[in-house]
Amino acid sequence: MSAVRTCPGLYCGRTQLEDASWGDCGACPRGYRTNYSSYCMPCTDEPSLYDWQYLGFMVLLPMVLHWFFIDMVAIGKGKKGILLQHICAFMEIASGTLAALLVLAPTGSVALYICSPKALSDWYTLLHNPQPDYKETLHCTQEAVYPLYTIVLLIYAFSLLMTITLRPWILAWNSSNNGKKAIYCALYFYPILVLIHTVAAGLIYCSFPYIIIIISMMTSASHFSIKLQQSAPALLISSVTNTRNLIILLGHWLVHAYGIISLTGFKELWYLSLVPAPALFYILTAQFTDPLKIHSD
Repeated sequence: MSAVRTCPGLYCGRTQLEDASWGDCGACPRGYRTNYSSYCMPCTDEPSLYDWQYLGFMVLLPMVLHWFFIDMVAIGKGKKGILLQHICAFMEIASGTLAALLVLAPTGSVALYICSPKALSDWYTLLHNPQPDYKETLHCTQEAVYPLYTIVLLIYAFSLLMTITLRPWILAWNSSNNGKKAIYCALYFYPILVLIHTVAAGLIYCSFPYIIIIISMMTSASHFSIKLQQSAPALLISSVTNTRNLIILLGHWLVHAYGIISLTGFKELWYLSLVPAPALFYILTAQFTDPLKIHSD
């Protein structure tokens, strides 16, 4: 490898040509990233635990939204049909994720070759195109975090495809019409998730453990707040005796534990003892925040 002049900017690099020489500065091909010497090198890193946890979070988002809308539009309907739709939604996301992993390098394997993110700017190379001598802009926009950016879009695309092809057959077989609205909801929230990921992927990558913890606490509080009886014994008994409430509560705890593990990386497992804390805090303090008591005082 002969020494060549480094390229301007953070992400401009030179690609090796057929005659073993190096081309002009520009964007590296897909699956490549420039190194400190401005050579475009292939992405051969293995994803870290944090990278897998990030992908797990991005997969978890549409799955939870599917389950939420299925549960919301099917209140009072048959439990068998609701459970079948929940299982179907899980299969849609799982198959979409598997398909995305199989089509990316190494093709046919669930393993991934990535370029590990080194800075927040790696997610927004469009904003770092250099302008040498303040003249013509050198366009070097590329996926410097390959394939952590595009794999999420692939997962959402394959999952939506599975939703609109598999779910109608399940509903027709089950002779159920209450699940159509859940499909329509998916046609809305998938584009919204794509837009959010397109704009804020780097910010989400850096902060998703905190997002998980905050959202799980908020949704846990909202779940308890809709109960008519806000006394501590009533909330505790309904959470244990009602199957639906127990499943929702355990789901919140699992998500909260996922956020804590993503934040600590299995280094401080004693933090998992705090998983029930938000639910217990609400149950023990709800009686002191009753709006009727506040207004009466």
